[in-house]
Amino acid sequence: MASRTSRHASAPRARRPERSAGRRRLPMRYLLPSLILVALMAMLMLRGYVHSEILADHRVRPPVSYDQVPDKILKGGPVIDTRSGRTTTLRVPDHRLVLTFDDGPDPTWTPKVLDVLKKYDAHAVFFVTGTMASRYPDLVQRMVDEGHEVGLHTFNHPDLSYQSKKRIDWELSQNQLALAGAAGIRTSLFRPPYSSFSDAMDNKSWPVTQYIGTRGYITVVNNTDSEDWKKPGVRTIIENATPKRGKGAIVLMHDSGGDRHQTVQALDRLLPGLQDRGYKFQNLTEALDAPSASTKVTGLELWKGKAWVNLVQASEKTTDALVVGIAVIGVLVFTRFGLMLLLSVLHARRVRRTGFRWGPVPITEPVSVLVPAYNEAKCIENTVHSLMASEHPIEIIVIDDGSSDGTARIVEDLRLPNVRVVRQLNAGKPAALNRGISNARHDLIVMMDGDTVFEPATVRELVQPFADPTVGAVAGNAKVGNRDSLIGAWQHIEYVMGFNLDRRMYDMLRCMPTIPGAVGAFRRSALERVGGMSDDTLAEDTDITIAMHRDGWRVVYAENARAWTEAPETVQQLWSQRYRWSYGTMQAIWKHRRAVVERGPSGRFGRVGMPLVSLFMILAPLLAPLIDVFLLYGLVFGPTQKTIVAWLGVLAIQAVCAAYAFRLDRERMTHLISLPLQQILYRQLMYVVLLQSWITALTGGRLRWQKLRRTGVVGAPGAIPRQPDRDSRDRNSNDRNSNDRNSNDRRPVG
Repeated sequence: MASRTSRHASAPRARRPERSAGRRRLPMRYLLPSLILVALMAMLMLRGYVHSEILADHRVRPPVSYDQVPDKILKGGPVIDTRSGRTTTLRVPDHRLVLTFDDGPDPTWTPKVLDVLKKYDAHAVFFVTGTMASRYPDLVQRMVDEGHEVGLHTFNHPDLSYQSKKRIDWELSQNQLALAGAAGIRTSLFRPPYSSFSDAMDNKSWPVTQYIGTRGYITVVNNTDSEDWKKPGVRTIIENATPKRGKGAIVLMHDSGGDRHQTVQALDRLLPGLQDRGYKFQNLTEALDAPSASTKVTGLELWKGKAWVNLVQASEKTTDALVVGIAVIGVLVFTRFGLMLLLSVLHARRVRRTGFRWGPVPITEPVSVLVPAYNEAKCIENTVHSLMASEHPIEIIVIDDGSSDGTARIVEDLRLPNVRVVRQLNAGKPAALNRGISNARHDLIVMMDGDTVFEPATVRELVQPFADPTVGAVAGNAKVGNRDSLIGAWQHIEYVMGFNLDRRMYDMLRCMPTIPGAVGAFRRSALERVGGMSDDTLAEDTDITIAMHRDGWRVVYAENARAWTEAPETVQQLWSQRYRWSYGTMQAIWKHRRAVVERGPSGRFGRVGMPLVSLFMILAPLLAPLIDVFLLYGLVFGPTQKTIVAWLGVLAIQAVCAAYAFRLDRERMTHLISLPLQQILYRQLMYVVLLQSWITALTGGRLRWQKLRRTGVVGAPGAIPRQPDRDSRDRNSNDRNSNDRNSNDRRPVG
């Protein structure tokens, strides 16, 4: 986002009576971001849960002794019934084949399996996991509609011999919940993960089977393994799945868990071949001539299932949107970095080449410097003294915008030549600047803030581009003066990298979006043509810059016109400042939206500048935290190593851009030490600020200026900030008291 500095507060309003503690409400601009953040975290956690990234247990127990397993189980059939204390097994009659498919449904392979079964009028049993059934409920419904049976295969596919009874119950109930939501049924069929033949039952799996029976389930293993999971080839799968001598069988196959094209091809040959030999392909209860294993669910159980499936679908769509968002931010980040690096190199080469001039004759004519000031008593003396050291002839006009701290009196008491004070009732910064323009004597006008100091060469460097008659405005190089704190260092990085590299890029593209309020210059005729400074938005600097472009003027960047400004020193002040910037930028873009469809210079900016500003200054910062969201997600749920490498790669690219920006501005690299921490913390703050701005805009809220507290510690490099002596401090205090008493009687003078 383009650099700006503090702006004026509007006229104080009568304070509303504070509400009682019981009636206090959290403002929507705070409540809505909090709710969005909580909802987003919940969606990500749910997504991790249904993708077996949370609470998943992938351990598989090796075989143990089987001396505690009854012989009738070890030598029995693949259908094991331990309900109500039973210990019985069943086999499928001859010439009946029960095809079973584990681990689905899969969006790619399950439909193809179903298509083959439908083609040959064959039924089967699908043992679905809760995770997959929750994600693809339509496929479960299709299974039921086409006459297939559905069994449980747990929710997260753990080896149940490692799990407690509580976890087993949870796996079953969650699996049933997903089934109810997907197809409106519940089932009594169950297949344990990692199971095989009944003679493979051992002392660890048998107690689980017994417990499953007490919960009302029939355990179904298999007696014919196609081994399709090994992908041995279509012919081998057919041979493995074909029973010997016309025997009945329960055949194990898979419709999920990887590439199943061999399974699909094998089915397309197995089914007609065995049907020709008299086999019937039935579901389990059909093959056993037993009542259906499925029952319909109604009432609360059905609604709970539907709600669960809808939540899972919402989490899937949310994460899909986040993936799209991370792809978009990736493209934006790399595009912006690429453009900044390339165009910054070209810009630096152009303006730094030997003999470069903006025009045939250097600008030497006097300049009017406007200093709008509202309660700048701590800073205004340093500001004015820095201007008095200017190498270029100037007049200084301090527009006191209804200050109550004696700002105007401080300037008047300095009794400096070519310094005038214009007083007005508090009307805001745009009105103060327009008042200054009307009082200015010269055709070139420099604007700065009352908390900013210029170097001796700043004004001279700032006005040289006006030697080109097509230039209507010039953006200077705003720099953070109070960079010793952590927040100051972060803003210093942002100003040097994010603002000044951006300005070089936008200069080359001829679509500079903002002239910083701290250091900018205008041609008076250009200001008059666009109607002067407007108070339609909170970003009068962006507003006037876009207006200049639409009127056909060039707006350029003067890298050597340095100004030192006092950046916010607390998180609250930074929040307030950036909130105004973000919201004001949105207002300015909306105000000038017709430029997109207009012709001429206005249309060029509308179709080039406006999209770039919207993408790089609004959309990119809003999506940038997704990088950190996916970093945290990857660290917690994996793949951790790839996630760290990807994040470090993005950070490395940012570090390269930052280092290049610091080199161009001849800044010390030591401040870049805090760059990683800035990317982790500072970016989140900017994201919430931008989100709050969006909410304010969408809800039709209004935002007022809030004056930032200044300390007056910023001076130009090498200069010692002037400190008022004791008499001066006493005089200022008296002035403030007098101004407070007489503020209602003050009249504009000039």
